[in-house]
Amino acid sequence: MVNYTYYSYRIYWSAEDDQFVGQCAELPSLSWLANSQREALDGVVTLVADAMADMQAEGEIPPQPLA
Repeated sequence: MVNYTYYSYRIYWSAEDDQFVGQCAELPSLSWLANSQREALDGVVTLVADAMADMQAEGEIPPQPLA
């Protein structure tokens, strides 16, 4: 199984949402909104870990890390 901690994560401020957004480059459809940068990072990493577990359970092959 691919180690999700090797993925590329990005945190940025969204004026539209008035919150920080956490995203994963390898799984761009996933994002997490939070009031702090740390919460956005923690949230998106947890979301990716859950998605990876679901993918594994379904026999799907997760994307390889970009780097």
